[in-house]
Formats: sequence, structure tokens, C-alpha cells
Amino acid sequence: MANLVIVESPSKANTIKSYLGSSYKVIASVGHIRDLPKSTLGIDVENGFAPHYINIRGKGDVIKELKKEAKLASKIYLATDPDREGEAISWHIAEELGISKDTPCRVTFNEITKSAVKEGIKHPRKINEDLVNSQQARRILDRLVGFKLSEVLWKKLKSGLSAGRVQSVATRIITEREEEIRAFVPQEYWTIEASFNTASGDTVSARFYGDSTGKLKIENEAQADKILSAVNSDTFKVSSVKHTQKYKAPMPPFTTSSLIQDASKKLGFQSQKIMKVAQELYDGLNIGAELGGFQGLITYMRTDSTRISDSAKNAAAAYIAEAYGKEYIPKNERVYKSATGAQDAHEAIRPSNPALAPSKVRKALSSDQYKLYKLIWERFIASQMESAVLDTVSVDIESGGYVFKTGGYIIKFRGYLAVYDGGEKGVVPEDEEEENLAKLPDIKRLEKLKVTDIKKNQHFTEPPPRYTEASLVDFFKERGIGRPSTYAPTITIITSRNYVKRDGKSLVATPLGELITNYMRANFPEIIDYDFTATMEATLDSIENKETTIIGVLSDFYKKFEKDLADALKAERTSGMSLPHEVSEVPCDFCGKLMVYKTGRFGKFLACPSYPQCKCTKAVDSSGKVIETAPAKKSLAGFKCEACGAEMLVRRGRYGEFYACSNYPSCKFTKQKVMDTGVPCPICSSKILSRHAKGNSLFYSCEAYPECSFSSWDKPLLEKCPDCGANLYYKKSKKAVICKEKSCSYQREEEMPVDEL
Repeated sequence: MANLVIVESPSKANTIKSYLGSSYKVIASVGHIRDLPKSTLGIDVENGFAPHYINIRGKGDVIKELKKEAKLASKIYLATDPDREGEAISWHIAEELGISKDTPCRVTFNEITKSAVKEGIKHPRKINEDLVNSQQARRILDRLVGFKLSEVLWKKLKSGLSAGRVQSVATRIITEREEEIRAFVPQEYWTIEASFNTASGDTVSARFYGDSTGKLKIENEAQADKILSAVNSDTFKVSSVKHTQKYKAPMPPFTTSSLIQDASKKLGFQSQKIMKVAQELYDGLNIGAELGGFQGLITYMRTDSTRISDSAKNAAAAYIAEAYGKEYIPKNERVYKSATGAQDAHEAIRPSNPALAPSKVRKALSSDQYKLYKLIWERFIASQMESAVLDTVSVDIESGGYVFKTGGYIIKFRGYLAVYDGGEKGVVPEDEEEENLAKLPDIKRLEKLKVTDIKKNQHFTEPPPRYTEASLVDFFKERGIGRPSTYAPTITIITSRNYVKRDGKSLVATPLGELITNYMRANFPEIIDYDFTATMEATLDSIENKETTIIGVLSDFYKKFEKDLADALKAERTSGMSLPHEVSEVPCDFCGKLMVYKTGRFGKFLACPSYPQCKCTKAVDSSGKVIETAPAKKSLAGFKCEACGAEMLVRRGRYGEFYACSNYPSCKFTKQKVMDTGVPCPICSSKILSRHAKGNSLFYSCEAYPECSFSSWDKPLLEKCPDCGANLYYKKSKKAVICKEKSCSYQREEEMPVDEL
């Protein structure tokens, strides 16, 4: 019997399968197999916050396969990702398969390489219940907050709204930046720039700095004119020339947050895409037999540590020496300090094999995979290289008691800049050659310079910039909000729920996002408090470290939260807590007013602002553009209005086609559009009619409904059951013809043409 290895990802399964022999079978769970139910709280608050897990819909076949293979296996290894979420997935699988908690079945590897996988398989351990409890505490906490807050928002603001522990904080961050921008008052300031000729005929430019006491800010034009008047001379004197040598050290290898920031800035990728592509690189790809076949190209991508293993350092040094020369290897080993509070379970994000330069694997990667791998590889290699050496010069030029400054540099030794430029101010791009750098002319102290041009420039201070995904993740990291695994999902949630919208790379709070933030600040200030959220992350970590218990953490939180919920439900609706409608440029078909965007249970749509007097609506796509639907507005129904005698029109609404009077809104007579199926009712023999229902699906009922009770979501057929003689029906969801008699099990697979449905 084969050994069974269970992972989450099919691509990861393919990679690991290529490393293990025929005595191992590798299958994927495709993520979680169990979770809390979607429609109910799923947590027994009164009994120690016990969670009620159910199998995730659609995972039935996966679970059956897992159980079947587990029965045939001599040994089972759970090789899900090496973090809290991965540990929890393994725990759920173990529970479903009946694996004892004392069984050493859990294996982890920080990189999916042949040596790492085989080493991990050699040393299985028990599932870490403290790690699982930490994940469960987060899941339960997020469910309590999300479920309970959403109930309050539905009752107090608007149905369909939701809130969450971290997503509400993220929405607050972006909302408050928008408030800062609106409240910003520009401040005037001026600059003065001058151009000079040296004695040798070269040109040099400088900017006003200050006077002998230090730097001065020019706040208005009068000050600028005063300075210009004082320096209104043909000659300036060089008062100081300083030459210094600076060493520019490389940045550490990537953590999750710094990867998202850099890939967002340099590649233009959104955080969700960055993590998706990074997962593909980690799970492994077939890079060709000559390079080793299936390979995991990077280490685990959810980490806040900058630690690097000794073997990776040695491999990097060997590559650097061969590709660039020994002088590019630092004399002292580079050690990077991780941020305070960082978990050190995993290394920094680095290439699994530094010798696999991007150019070697380019043909095996998609465009996005190549770009991200190149970024990760270059950052890591650079982090293990010698510092860049810059020769800098700083020049002070004086006149009338005022100082102008200029400066420049040349690169004496490129060091890590030969591989990677972090985009920092003062560091040249990697592809710019040293001889192309702008150099200052040779200027000597006390040399006199002749002014060729001097001018003043007015400026106004700018409001703080809107957050981008990169700067928002930086804020998360700085304030300790969330963890590497939550950064991308949080941004995805707040944008998908229309609390935040994208404007180019910027994130902008929508009126809905601002409404929810204002309500949360008024009623649940602790939930969206930055310090509370960061402290809660540390508290969840303490469960993993056995410093506290899951019940203790949840109990302490829920006592205060429960009171806040009760107070919010009792409180009167706060004035101003209403959602302003976004006005479109689309006129109403009936009254001509500009329609407004609204959100209903089926998503965004356009509605007339005169509702309920005018009930005109239009469907829109995800971008807010009207979806043109047939039939046209004036498609005649072929019969007259029963109320006023005018022509009836065929219209389309959210439930499909219907008939409406052409005199609308003067006459509001409408009639449901029904179609005769040609099948007699099995109860009273009247006609069975089809009509549109919610979601534009068809519903079948007797012509005499509701006097006759016959109704069905499945299409009735003229054909009779060959086993019992009862009516047969077509069940669209199963693509099958079925008999509905309880004592009969007749069924056959058949797919009916669309026009027959």
C-alpha cells in the first residue's frame, strides 16, 4: 500500500509527486474542506464558544476521495502550508479522516525542493494544537464580529451591509485619509533657483537654502523678493566644497509586506495578484528536465521575517562570486533584523535555488511569474552583496548673507546596484552606466561664479496622498494590523463590497465606506481602534505560544462587545447616517430625471430618483455601465391595456419580461408575461403556465393558481414515467429527466436545448 501525502494545491501536489517515488500518492484538498456555516453564526457562545464546522459546499467529492485514499494508505502525511491556516487545514483533514491527535502525521517545508520535501517526510510531527487554536480564535473572533455587526448594520443602516474586524479598520484608514484631504488647507511657499557660470565656462545650478543660521523657509513673495534684492549681484562666492565617500547598503530580502509594496510600485500588480503569482512560484512549476523538472522556485511567501538560512547564504555567495566577482561578496556576513513583533517561523521570501537566475527559467514561466520571480531573485541576491560606494560632493554658494546649495555624486563601486535598485531617492537605476551620470564641474572653494539666471517660483503644499495598496500595506505593517496572510484578502474584501474604490492605483473611500466608518466610530470605536486591533493580533499570537487560552481571549473580548451590540440596537438612528445616492448621467425612460445608483440583493442597479412615484430601473454591469437589454422600449405586446385601452409594451425587469401600459406613469397597469407549456395540470387538467421568478429563472404553476395548488421549479413534461405512469419533469440543475413520485426512483440523464427551457 502506498503512503498518502495530502496538500492543498494541485500544482503543489504535482511538484511533490515528482520528488517522491512510486510508494507515495500525492493528492490535494484544494484548500479548506470544513468551515463555519455561511447562513448562521455557527458558534455556541454559551458553551465555551464551541464552533460548529460543516463540510464546505462543493467539497463532497474531494472529501470522498480523501477518505477512500486514506483507507488504502499505509501512512498519511499532511503537508499543507507551514502557517496557522495550513495547520488548521491539516487539523480539519485529520478530524474528517479520524486521525488521532497523537499521530505524527504533519510535515512542513519552507521551500518545495527535492531535498526539503524528503527531509520533511523523514521528520513528521503531531499537529500543533496551539497553532490550530490560534487560527480558530481568529476565525471565531472574525465570525462573531462580522456576523453580529452585520446584523446591526442591516437594522440600523441598510440591508445587505457587512462589517469585519480587520476590513472595518482598513476602511477607516482610507476614509480618514479622504477626510484629511478634504480638510487640507494649502500653504503658500516659494523657492529660488539660480544658474551660474564657472571660471572655466561650465554651468552649475543651485537652489536657495538659507542663511548663516541654517535653513530658511520662504513663506511669501515679499520674503522671496527681499532675498532676491539682497543677492542681486553678478557674482557669487563658493564658500564650501565638501567631498565625502558614502556607503549604501542593500535592503533586506522580501517579507510579505515589502514584496506587496515593491511589486505594486514596480510591476503595477494588485496585492491579490501578487500573492496568487507568488503561490504559484512556491507550489512549483515544471522548468524543464535539464533544470530539475518540477521545482518550487521561491520559499514560503507569507512571512514577516528577514532571516536567511546558512545554506541559502552560501549558495548566494557562490553565485555572486562566479557571476560578479569575489569583490562583490561583503567582508562581513549580512544579518538583517526583523521588525519588532515579527514571527520567525519562516525565512524571508527568497529563491529556493539562487543559481536559478531568472534568465534560465524564463521560458518555463508566464509573463507575470517571470516578472515577480525576477524581482524576488534580484532583491535576495542584492541583499547578500557588498554595499555600493558613492563619491559625493556638496557645494555652498553665498551672496548677500544667503546660501544656495548644490551637490552630486558618482558611483565609485556599484556593489549591489549591479543587480537591484530599490527605487530609493539618490540611488541610480541598475541599467544606468556610471559614465552617464550627471557630474558637477570642478569647483573650488572661494571661486567666484557669475549669475546667468535667477528666478523665484511660487508653490503650494499638497494634501497627503491617497493610499495605494503598497502604502496601505505599509501602514498595516507599521501599526501591527493584520498578518502577512491577511493583507491581500482584506484589500480585496473592502473593494469588492464597494466600501473602497480604485482610482488608478489610489484607493478612495466610497460614500458607503464613509457611512459605515462613521457608524462604527460612533457605536463600536474599539473595534476600529488601531491599537486595539494590533493588540488583538499579539493576543492571538499568545495563544500559539501557550501564554493564554482561546476561551480566555474570546470571553474577554465578547463581554465588552456584547454590551456595545445591545447599546447600538437600543440607540436611535443617528442623524446624518444615511447613504447619499450616486447620480448617473443616464436619464429615466419615463420622467427624464437623471437616474441614481442603488445596491440591492442582486447587486448594483440604476433607479429613478422619483421612486416610488416612478419605478423605472436599469441593470448595470460591474463598471456601472447600463446593460442594453432586449426587447426595445417600444416593443408592442399586441394587445390593449385593460385599464385605459392604450397599447401594451413588452418590458424587461429584474424578474424577466412583463407587459406594461404605454401610458406609464399616467397608467400603471402591468401584467405578468406567462407562456403555455402545453402540459395539462396533473391535479385539475388546466394549462400549466411558465413565468419568470427571482434571478430570471422559470417557475411553473397551474393556470388556476392559487385555487389549484400545483407549482414546480422543474419543467413538467408530456412524457409519462415508464415505471409508474406519473408525469415526468426536467430538473435543470441535474440535467436529468426525473419522476417525482416518492415511491418511484426513475431518472435518466438528458440535457434539453436552451430554447425548450
